[in-house]
Amino acid sequence: MTAVEGPAALSWRDLARIGLERLDSANPRRVSALAELGVEHVGDLLTYYPRRYLDRSREAVVGELQVGEDAMVLATVETVRAAAGRTRRARVEVRVSDREGVPLRCVFFNQPWRAKQLRPEMQAVLYGRLDVYRGALQMTNPVVDLVGNRTGGIFAVYPLSAKAAIGTWEIADMVAEALRRCERRGIADPVPAGLLAEHRLCGRSEALRLIHNPESSADARRARKRLVFDELLRMQVVLIRRKRERQRACEGIAHEPDRELLERFERRLPFELTAAQSRTVEEILTDLSEPWPMHRLLQGEVGSGKTVVALMAMLAVVCGGRQAALMAPTEVLAEQHYLELSELLRELDGAGSGLGAGAGRLGLGGLPPVSLELLTGRIRAKARERILTGLATGDVHMVVGTHALISEGVAFDSLGLAVVDEQHRFGVEQRAALGARGASGGLPDVLVMTATPIPRTAAMTVYGDLDVSRLDELPTGRAGVTTAAVTESLQQPAVWERLRTEVAAGRQAYVVCPLIEESDKVEAAGAEATYEELRAGELAGLRVGLLHGRLPASAREPLMASFRRGELDVLVATTVIEVGVDVANATVMVILGADRFGIAQLHQLRGRVGRGSQPGWCFLVSENPSPLAQSRLQALVDSSDGFELSEIDLDLRGEGTIMDSRQTGRSDLKLASLRRDRDWVPKARRAAEAIVAGDGPGPALADEIELLLSDADVDYFDKS
Repeated sequence: MTAVEGPAALSWRDLARIGLERLDSANPRRVSALAELGVEHVGDLLTYYPRRYLDRSREAVVGELQVGEDAMVLATVETVRAAAGRTRRARVEVRVSDREGVPLRCVFFNQPWRAKQLRPEMQAVLYGRLDVYRGALQMTNPVVDLVGNRTGGIFAVYPLSAKAAIGTWEIADMVAEALRRCERRGIADPVPAGLLAEHRLCGRSEALRLIHNPESSADARRARKRLVFDELLRMQVVLIRRKRERQRACEGIAHEPDRELLERFERRLPFELTAAQSRTVEEILTDLSEPWPMHRLLQGEVGSGKTVVALMAMLAVVCGGRQAALMAPTEVLAEQHYLELSELLRELDGAGSGLGAGAGRLGLGGLPPVSLELLTGRIRAKARERILTGLATGDVHMVVGTHALISEGVAFDSLGLAVVDEQHRFGVEQRAALGARGASGGLPDVLVMTATPIPRTAAMTVYGDLDVSRLDELPTGRAGVTTAAVTESLQQPAVWERLRTEVAAGRQAYVVCPLIEESDKVEAAGAEATYEELRAGELAGLRVGLLHGRLPASAREPLMASFRRGELDVLVATTVIEVGVDVANATVMVILGADRFGIAQLHQLRGRVGRGSQPGWCFLVSENPSPLAQSRLQALVDSSDGFELSEIDLDLRGEGTIMDSRQTGRSDLKLASLRRDRDWVPKARRAAEAIVAGDGPGPALADEIELLLSDADVDYFDKS
């Protein structure tokens, strides 16, 4: 007699088909409230993870809380009173008490709905900062989670919002019912048993049960570890699979770099490549020789020499009869790249003759002259027409430009390499547009560069479908930078004294104005006011220039050229100088309002000085910074390693969503955190590589990926 098989375990697609209204514990109000939270079906409900847990066995009481610190306490509401504040702000005063009867006053400003939400005898978890007001303990605007009459040792507290009229205990009831009704068929587990055993992970059904209803904190940790692995594994499988598919399906250009010529090029450089530069050049040349398009991310520490690496890659392509383009996000940076590349080509001109504007010549024997042009929005019509014609006919071999490179009317004869600098400043579509500019004969190779060090976990996730190269050492001969946090007014005179001493010795300085976010116009006005104030005060008698983003390009470049020639002592500027400005004689960087900047931006700005043989000084001026800002400033004082600072920044700031929500429109990970789960990212990466290299993801995992990662996510991966 043939055994009758029972129904198959519930897949994630099955759970996504079950509406919340099918739960006995659901009602229209609850269903509507959960929809406000983005929870629309049972699959969403089971992955609506707790924000934290309250351990009744270790429940804090008011008497144990420390004044001035953030704390969480379970309390019972006693009285609720709504009142008008002195400034007409709505104010709700709530008196609560803990299990020992100790009172606590909670005051809510501009939250009138709290008067309806909180009722006497309700239980609520309060999370906020404990203060003393008129001799009584008080919390102002604490986070509130209504928990109902929960019993047991540990219970989950779910994230809620003011709009969603639902309590955490109501969500817990619905989750418990959903899990109970899934028990008969079970929940399918798409991860191979061998992989679970290798990483000592529990099954998915157990993980979902324990994440919502743990019996101990160890249970919650074990459940979270498994579910985090699932999220990271799905993402890494997509990244690696797309990369493999692109290699198989996209016709690239198998370049044949003339290595002998490039070695002669390197020998004639006025400096010696670092080991990191040599390693990266070799990685790029290997990629260029493959028949599929290169997609490589080049991370370069501030001042690590990315430009010469990019030039060698561009020359390797040009030597084979193709064209190369370098796209930068701003005209200042594009012009800086153009000048730097022109200077390198000029030094290598075997005949030693002068070069005209817009042309470079490489005298390495047998190689025809290399034509280099600059294409930005400020190029005049006649010159633009000449450059466009040269690009279309192939007479222009290399071009440096801004987004003008992807504007209408720009066509290449045979684009072989697209280099995108400071790629995070371009939208996905812009980067993809340049990569699609190649003519017939294969897609161009793509090299994206950034001077913003990226934590390893982020590089594996955000740029997981790119190969990654790191320039993690600086060229020799640089004196380095001493950084000081200036957080008191009495310390500031010493800053200006140091600046004037350096200028008196023939060197130059930058002063960066405070970051103002309202608009470019406001920021420019702030820079102009700072400029006038400094010229009349601390910088009186010095030759001072002003640079900001509102200046027309026709005024900006002559000003920068004047600073490069040493005709200005000090450049007062906004963050337009953050990247690409390279003046070896500049030794002082004064950043006003430094607490308004992030670690990465401060590190970028600091990298503008100490680029020559003289030591640099960076002063982070900030009066009364917050504790978080103080931590950022101190991190820069303690370390000059951009990659180390990127990890510190991740710890201090958090990662936000992995993919740019402005471009994808959604958050991709519900539980995993690059900061908290940094050890699991490489594990998931290796597991995904093994899966893709084998028979690929099984049907269940493949179906989950299709369901849970939207088309926008996949498009983002593909175009990045």
